[in-house]
Amino acid sequence: MSAEYATFGLAPAMRAGGVLANGDYQVHRDFVDFIVNGRPLLFQLSDLDAVSPLAADIPPAIFTAHVRRLLLEARAPLRDGRYVIYGCPECEGLECGAVTAVIERSSDGGEGGEDFVWRDFAWQTAEPVDLELNGYHGIGPFRFRGAEYRAALGQLLSESERQTRRRVLLIGARVAVLAKLAAALRTIGIGAEIAADAAGVPADELRTYGAVAFGPTIPEATRRSVRSAFEAAGVDVAHVDGLAPVIPLLVAQIEYALDRSPQEQRRLTGLAASPASAELTVTSTCRVQLTTYRVDRLSRTHVHEVFDEVLAPGHHRVPLTPKSTKGNAYAVARTSTSVLVAPVRPSTITP
Repeated sequence: MSAEYATFGLAPAMRAGGVLANGDYQVHRDFVDFIVNGRPLLFQLSDLDAVSPLAADIPPAIFTAHVRRLLLEARAPLRDGRYVIYGCPECEGLECGAVTAVIERSSDGGEGGEDFVWRDFAWQTAEPVDLELNGYHGIGPFRFRGAEYRAALGQLLSESERQTRRRVLLIGARVAVLAKLAAALRTIGIGAEIAADAAGVPADELRTYGAVAFGPTIPEATRRSVRSAFEAAGVDVAHVDGLAPVIPLLVAQIEYALDRSPQEQRRLTGLAASPASAELTVTSTCRVQLTTYRVDRLSRTHVHEVFDEVLAPGHHRVPLTPKSTKGNAYAVARTSTSVLVAPVRPSTITP
């Protein structure tokens, strides 16, 4: 093979779920992404809404089967030795489209032992694949050192338990809002329970939560008690302070809190908003949707879909109108893999 060596690694990632401005729901998916030469491979495939086969919510036996396929310990699921690298986040059907590639062993190259090569990447909706028409001609081939490749994937097999902790504990005074929030979270695939505090909850149960969300009227004593309960259980849980009783906004806050992907491997890394504009920082070409939520003096929510375009890497400024930012307003920016929330403030502060 003439392919040059590339580094191979794995990292947690997510497909951002949420309640969209038009009322639709987008399912939350946690998965393990492939890190090639220090960058998520998914980001090299333009703006693709997809997940790897190594999703956290599939049965353990199927997860193990996917890992063994990537290790070439099981037959390829598609013709001509092709394997699914990324697929539809809503289903596993090839008809929805998938990124596939040939995975093979190669012993030439003078490095000793067998290498693994990923080549002939393509967008595939049926068999056989047309490489001339649907191939990713600028991607790969990638040659991975066998020891590095096997160690990374083998670690997934050696883990006794894959805890995704896709559950949230909701603590607040407004039961009606909490019930709606819990229902919305469950609809997109995130478990949610409502409680007054965490007193008396067994440690094993607390360890299943990835975040705890507090309503704005919860006293500091209760917050400290909840934090202490999680600390005693040995859980590093994310804490969310609800900004406003707006369900899509709260869902976005929780989605951000549950994101376990490394900061340097996210597409959207900065959001700040003032009454005049929103400032975004993007690390790779992707579609960005920007929505503002404004709560008026009568506690009515006004939703404004401000921006929906593909942005190149870099810093971007999106104009905002007084209509979308008057009063208590909040901006939500999302890509297929991440979401950020920022209150509209007179000065911009990038998180």
